[in-house]
Amino acid sequence: MARYTGPKARINRRLGALIYETSGASKALDRRPAPPGMHTRGRRPSNYGIALMEKQKIKHYYGLGERQLRRYFDAVSRRSGNTGELLLLMCESRLDNVVRRCGFAKTRPQARQGVVHGHFFVNGTKVAKPNYLLRPGDIIEVRNREKLKDVYRGVIANSSPDALDWVAFDSENLKATVQGLPGPSDISLPVDANAVVEFLSR
Repeated sequence: MARYTGPKARINRRLGALIYETSGASKALDRRPAPPGMHTRGRRPSNYGIALMEKQKIKHYYGLGERQLRRYFDAVSRRSGNTGELLLLMCESRLDNVVRRCGFAKTRPQARQGVVHGHFFVNGTKVAKPNYLLRPGDIIEVRNREKLKDVYRGVIANSSPDALDWVAFDSENLKATVQGLPGPSDISLPVDANAVVEFLSR
């Protein structure tokens, strides 16, 4: 995905959710929860507009481009089960998302940057692709450089990692072990995935 570099507070306000977790964007959403712009207040979006907003939530939250989201959708469409739920579970299995939720980073863009810069190894091999899909048994570790480890120890000390049933996190050794697959209760984004499936099925 071409990385989004615009004002994150506007995205939060436009989508009505805490998509970007930086302190400034969070405060802006608390202060002014209404969508930005002069002519947006009081207007009720159409069903198409609602579905589009739900799709944008997924794209911005997980850092996906349009083509990547559609590839994920095509992949889960061939599986049995709830397509919308499977789509979100695939997004939850991404390396950058797990790095963020374990507490290695405070935001997903920060986690993505760390992965791209080669700060993390998976099963002893450097992985620089944020969209790498983790599987049970995978072990995520910070690259063996003391200065880098000190940086991540500081981040972990000042962050509040999510408790994940499917990932065991060892903060002392800066290691996360994938023990299973995420379930519906592990989805961290409140979104109407079924509306997104209908939108992408057109």
